[in-house]
Amino acid sequence: MSRIASTFSALKSQGRKALIPYVTAGFPYADITPELMHGMVAAGADVIELGVPFSDPSADGPVIQRAGDKALGFGIGLAHVLAMVQEFRKRDATTPVVLMGYANPIERYNQRHAARDGQSAFVCDAAAAGVDGVLVVDYPPEECEAFAAELRAAGLDLIFLLAPASTSERMQLLNRVASGYVYYVSLKGV
Repeated sequence: MSRIASTFSALKSQGRKALIPYVTAGFPYADITPELMHGMVAAGADVIELGVPFSDPSADGPVIQRAGDKALGFGIGLAHVLAMVQEFRKRDATTPVVLMGYANPIERYNQRHAARDGQSAFVCDAAAAGVDGVLVVDYPPEECEAFAAELRAAGLDLIFLLAPASTSERMQLLNRVASGYVYYVSLKGV
């Protein structure tokens, strides 16, 4: 059972809902992220969503865009984010960590690093770092069933966004491809 599934199972047995805070990796300082993550857990976080900085976000509001810009200014990329998760795992082996971001950093990472054991470099390195799931805002479920299977084979979940305007057909598709949980966007727009 994955850390995400274990966490949700434990919460359900306690009659609790999950607290899943978000922080942009590398913000407000390049080296503070693992300590911020530990602080989130100490404050009651059940799962942590760790934002991967990206230069051209399409689904983030101005606050997260500014945080991402600052992190990028520090040189934070996906390899750094994976190292941050690995550092966090030295003291916390139980709190699930979900990377939240965009397709471009993953695709670029795979182009720069060699595939291993039939898996993409990203999936292999994310699993090795202790990542539990990924939420890739611009990977459409219609086009990533193979990616979802690759993640599941490595013990990672692929999480999708569900919008207020989603049709029942879209919900069924997400249900087939997603694992871990589905992120429901409660408002239209950014």
